[in-house]
Parts: sequence; structure tokens; C-alpha cells
Amino acid sequence: MSADRSTTTNTKASCPVDHNAPAATAPHSRPECPVDHTQRQQAPSFAQSLFGTSSQPEAPKCPVDHADGEKSAPINPLNMMPQLTQDMHAGQTTPLSTEREFSTIPRSNAEAVWEYPSPQQFYNALARKNMAAPEEYVDVMVDIHNFLNEGAWNEVLKWEARHKECLMPRLTRLQGRPNDLSPMARFSSWIHGVRPFDRHDWYVDRCGKQVRYVIDYYEGIPEGDNPVFNLVVRPAIDDFSSLADRAKQLWDDAKEKYLN
Repeated sequence: MSADRSTTTNTKASCPVDHNAPAATAPHSRPECPVDHTQRQQAPSFAQSLFGTSSQPEAPKCPVDHADGEKSAPINPLNMMPQLTQDMHAGQTTPLSTEREFSTIPRSNAEAVWEYPSPQQFYNALARKNMAAPEEYVDVMVDIHNFLNEGAWNEVLKWEARHKECLMPRLTRLQGRPNDLSPMARFSSWIHGVRPFDRHDWYVDRCGKQVRYVIDYYEGIPEGDNPVFNLVVRPAIDDFSSLADRAKQLWDDAKEKYLN
């Protein structure tokens, strides 16, 4: 994964799956894919192929619902998600793994890290939102879901490295806000005509101080058969410290571009 640091950290995340392997001949099936709005009226986008969505203006979103969830389902306040069952879904024909992978993202107030959903939980999340879920590709979808979250956390750590007073920032909670364009994403959409497919707000514990990060997810230009994702990660301007961090990064980028 490469990263072009700027006042909004851009992470170019290519697909972690080896498309030269035999499995590469399978149809494009990946999670969390943004939509290239410049090509919406042409061939179906990568995300549309994955989720079976129409060409309506609403873009596909993360299948793991970090918003309000169903009113009847209890919501975990740490990730704003309902509890995802490990049971096979009605109509499912192939058993999926119930193994959950540990992330590298430390949790707040615990000597532990966040866990990613299992393939079965991921499938159930897709089915719950009436999204197409090809069972044979769910493992790949989970891999990319986890890959993007690891990339986002690595970018958060680059920002947090400015604060030497805290050596172990932790992720307290997160919230998906796919229908809420950030000011930066809205401005970018006016200029470039491209909107992010999803937005997450991550709340980081900086050794007792809560810092909110905004993450916008975009689809990049595919490299051959490999889809590319761009993550724009930056601290929200909720206080003077975050504003100063953004300004310092802008200055550092300008020096690197024009003075080196």
C-alpha cells in the first residue's frame, strides 16, 4: 500500500488478492467498492457488479451497516451495528467460515484489538441489506473489507505520530455515515464530479483525549484486473489542535513539493 501524504491523506489501496491465480477468473466480487460516477452511464461499475445495484444515483455502501441498523435489533454503541449472527442464512447453500480475524487496531479501555466479522457474518450482513452475495466470493470480500480498514488505521497512525505525548492511540468507536458528505468530499464532488462511496467517522482515544477522524472511500482507476481504492483520511476540524495538524501537514506537503 502506498500513501501520498497531504493535508488529506490519500491511501492508494490495491486489491490484496492475486488476480494472476486461478481464482482470478471469477467475476469481480469485492466489498466496500465506491462507484466511479464518471462512468455510471456506461458499463456497470465494479460495485454494481458486486452488489447487483441498479444505475440509480444512490451509490452502494459498506455491507456491514454502521448506521442505525434495524429498529428491532439491539445496536452495539461501539460500532453502531446490530449483532451479526453466525447462523447460515435462509437460502444459503454453502457453509461459510465462522472464524473471525483479529485486526491490528487496539481497542480503548481494553488489552485487546478489534475483531473483523467472519465470512458468515459478512454474508448475513449483505443478505440483511438485500444485497447480492455470491457465496463463493465472500472470503475475498472479507479480505478486502479488512484490508481497507487496516489501511485506514495506518493512515490514522501517521497523523497521530505528530503527538509524541501518546505512544498508543486506540480506536474507541466508529460510525458509518454513507449519506453525509463531508465538506471536503462535497467540495471535491463540485470540482471533479466524483463522490465517495462511503464515509466513516472514527473516534480515537489519544491517551485520554478523544479525536475524531473522517475517512472518505473512493474507487480508483483499476490496474488491470485489480480494483484500486483511495482512502482520504484526516482529523476532523473539531478543535484547534486538529486544525493545527491539518495546517502543518499542508505546509509539509508544500515544502516537499516545491522546495525539495
